[in-house]
Amino acid sequence: MTANCPGCQTSAPLDFDFSMAFQPIMDAESGQVWGYEALVRGRNGEGAGAILSRVTPEQRYRFDQACRVKALELAARLFPRDMSCKLSINFLPNAVYEPAACLRATLAAARKTGFPRSSIMFEFTENEEVVDTGHLQRIITEYRRQGFITALDDFGAGYAGLSLLANFQPDLIKIDMDLIRGIAESRVRQSIVAAIAHLGRELGITLLAEGIESEAELLTLKAAGIRLFQGYYFARPTFEALPPIDLSGMAGTLERVARTA
Repeated sequence: MTANCPGCQTSAPLDFDFSMAFQPIMDAESGQVWGYEALVRGRNGEGAGAILSRVTPEQRYRFDQACRVKALELAARLFPRDMSCKLSINFLPNAVYEPAACLRATLAAARKTGFPRSSIMFEFTENEEVVDTGHLQRIITEYRRQGFITALDDFGAGYAGLSLLANFQPDLIKIDMDLIRGIAESRVRQSIVAAIAHLGRELGITLLAEGIESEAELLTLKAAGIRLFQGYYFARPTFEALPPIDLSGMAGTLERVARTA
């Protein structure tokens, strides 16, 4: 299996250390946490950009693998055992050479930590273009076969658009925050998101709105049929910890959200 994966043999070692912060994903129907996204941070809390800028092309595979293992190890320690929530891990499609072989470290970490595969979601964003969409489809197919959830991040920005969606359909789509910002006052944004919501229903894809910063955004998006939400309105990412969420303080908002259903 190793012979089929060039990255396993040629990837350069990392010359820096990093860790993860966690941000909640909320379910507006239940008013509970649906999952947490693991976000790359420096050891002193530096933002993702500071770390990603240090990753060379030769280190891409090793970094992608290390991120998966780090996220699983931290989540296994932080997530309450009675909490059946998802762990969302970002991955780099262009760092996956052979889907099955490149999952070995992930599967080993899941077994070691006891973290269930069905609670792991892999989300990919395309700030760099995927030239071989067939390869990406093979990745999605293998990840689903292994029991993982798949998600397309930043939908509506960069290369993560309709042409990519036409070639394969993930389990979940994360609507980019640029489409969310100001949506309560924008008929155009409301119409675009309503069309995406309709598309999601037609294709059987769950939708998540990211970058929520206000009650008005939350109410508008829930009225459009969106169920899952993420953003500073609920909590900011917390370094190596699960951020506190005042669910009681959100009760009034969620009650109003429920009435828009």
